[in-house]
Amino acid sequence: MTTTSTLRRALLYVPSSSQKFLSKSLLLPHPTDNITYDLEDSVTPSLKPTARTNLLTHLSSLPKPPPNVGELAVRINAISTPHALPDLTTLAPLPTSTLSALVIPKVNSPSDLTFVIDILRQVSNPNEPPKKLIALIESARAVMDLKQICEAGKGYLDGLIFAAEDFALDLSLTRTPSLREFLYARSAIATAARAFELSSTIDLVCTSYKGEEGKARLEEECRDGKEVGFNGKQCIHPSQVEIAQRMFAPEEKEVEWAVRVVIADEKAQAAGRGAWTMDNKMIDAPVVGKAHSVVAKAKKCGLDVEGLKKKWQGQEPE
Repeated sequence: MTTTSTLRRALLYVPSSSQKFLSKSLLLPHPTDNITYDLEDSVTPSLKPTARTNLLTHLSSLPKPPPNVGELAVRINAISTPHALPDLTTLAPLPTSTLSALVIPKVNSPSDLTFVIDILRQVSNPNEPPKKLIALIESARAVMDLKQICEAGKGYLDGLIFAAEDFALDLSLTRTPSLREFLYARSAIATAARAFELSSTIDLVCTSYKGEEGKARLEEECRDGKEVGFNGKQCIHPSQVEIAQRMFAPEEKEVEWAVRVVIADEKAQAAGRGAWTMDNKMIDAPVVGKAHSVVAKAKKCGLDVEGLKKKWQGQEPE
């Protein structure tokens, strides 16, 4: 069972049919939370066997852990296709230190996850931690069955991803810049991920990535996703990774506030005070809990929390 929260502010897809992309995937100029090698949408049916073989060779040759990458994952083909079983039997036996997560597309029912879990139990090393599963939610049926899907994945499921384009196709929707048409589905996915204590709830792909306009669009979508409850973004180009990871990390002012709250609360607790004020605002248990959460995430994101603690060591509860 997953016991630690995995940071996936950006989930970068890399087509496994391209040897060039496979070779370049670990040469990004900055640390990357997640690289997901894709065997599904970016690979044509005729190339899927070759892509699978190339990916196995690539993963088997990598250092453990690879430099500057928090997690390596593979998006297999949908369970409804004949490609899913060979994807799983070929790649799932790899050590968890090499391949730690599987992204499962088109999860429409609990049975899709139980099928994957059954195969993992048969082919994985029982002495290793289980592979984490991240489910792509792409249909109206999947949204309505989120509770049952999350329950079926217990012990393996570690995240949910919203696939906007397939969802739009299922409902005959037209995607707009406001993303208003997806609000119900996105809120349901983010809420389910939190209710089942999953590490990740990853938002839709931003199809714009070129120039200043693409950068601004990506930032706006990340900001909107964060407000809805997502903590990561699917990326289709390496240039999107730095922006997504920055946008889904706590902001500097937010971290500074959280550090001040944590320091002052320790002093308030020592004095037997359950509620107190800071900056003329009441601070109680839920606010303190939020502050601790922000500090913990800031540390995982590599922000200078210790420097802020030294700066604000004199903070007192008002």
